[in-house]
Amino acid sequence: MTRAFVGLGSNLGERDAHIRRAVEELGKLPRTKVERVSSLYDTAPVGEVEQPRFLNAVACVETELTAGELLWNLLLVEQRLGRVRAKVKKWGPRSIDLDLLFFGDSVIDEPTLKVPHPEAHLRAFVLAPLAELDPEFVHPVLGETIAAILNGLPKESGVHKGGRLWT
Repeated sequence: MTRAFVGLGSNLGERDAHIRRAVEELGKLPRTKVERVSSLYDTAPVGEVEQPRFLNAVACVETELTAGELLWNLLLVEQRLGRVRAKVKKWGPRSIDLDLLFFGDSVIDEPTLKVPHPEAHLRAFVLAPLAELDPEFVHPVLGETIAAILNGLPKESGVHKGGRLWT
């Protein structure tokens, strides 16, 4: 079994319902068990596209799938939940977004699969919920704990948990 972390995000429609449904779908994946899910974090969008705020969370799963199989299943879950990956502006609005953030201590650099997620260490909306689940998890490339990486980010992250700014 490999422990993997999956990022969840939604900024269209019933954001919390989309994330709850995605977690339910993760629990139905073959040879995969959802261990824990972080709190929901209200976050500012990233990128140049004008769009609504996101709700983000991170799920910790234990899986016998390969990283490629897990990613494929995440894309299928997105599809089942109505996500259309159109060839439009990157980082646009979406009903659900599932990202494979970490797959154990694996480092994978393939055209269609990059693990750890190449931008995870730069995003408070990934690091804050991940730190809630496992602050001592060590980034396999940077060699630092999630807590240390998060503490190194600027405090004006735009990430809110429970209605207050995360600091």
